[in-house]
Amino acid sequence: MCRHLAYLGPPCPVGALLVDPPFGLVRQSWAPRRQRYGTVNADGFGLGWYADGDERPARHRRAGPVWADGTFADLARVVRTRALLAAVRSATAGCAPGEAAAAPFAEGRWLFSHNGALPGWPEQYGPLAATLPPADLMSLEARSDSALLWALVLARLRTGAELGEALADTVREAAKHGEGGRLNLLVTDGRSIAATAWGDTLFHRTGPGVVVASEPYDDEPGWSEVPDRTLLLATPAGVTLHPIDRPTREDEPT
Repeated sequence: MCRHLAYLGPPCPVGALLVDPPFGLVRQSWAPRRQRYGTVNADGFGLGWYADGDERPARHRRAGPVWADGTFADLARVVRTRALLAAVRSATAGCAPGEAAAAPFAEGRWLFSHNGALPGWPEQYGPLAATLPPADLMSLEARSDSALLWALVLARLRTGAELGEALADTVREAAKHGEGGRLNLLVTDGRSIAATAWGDTLFHRTGPGVVVASEPYDDEPGWSEVPDRTLLLATPAGVTLHPIDRPTREDEPT
């Protein structure tokens, strides 16, 4: 399992979101409070963030634990951003190690993370992988369940699917291939966020901006838990929730 977080809102230091809170993502790498599977997240980490005037995000990823990387401490102190996605990793059995397997995965303006696991990986997922074009399979960034899920999401985004549509369709399809899969997916394009709660915890808080996270990073009021099997859609203006068990248009009311 992993822990991840996305933010949209007024520019703020990365550290104010990931380091300074009493139970921030950096602390969650060794002492998560609500993680149901695994105890630490020391198998890699990553940060993706957006700079003003550039829709393509920058990334900083490493194979080891976030607390061992002095460069991240400097980045968190000086970088300000209006949008980010960050994750700390607890690797699933059978998945590749290394920096390439650490979220966020990226292409163009999109950043992606997966908190969860595909049970029976990789043996049970040949039919799911076969739904992708061969070129997409050959270009997987890492041999991992998260990289496969990202390829499935990305294939939908490339054909014009909205963020939430791409996530919900991928979750519904992946769930057909393994009972008990944990499919908490998170994606942003720097202007909006889509996330799924499917088998593990997900929370959100608004004002100022919006934070979507595996677990609250403090005990202040305002955090709301997302029900299981739910798609979350967020912009700086607010959050809407939709059941994943049926197809959902992103413009329909909740």
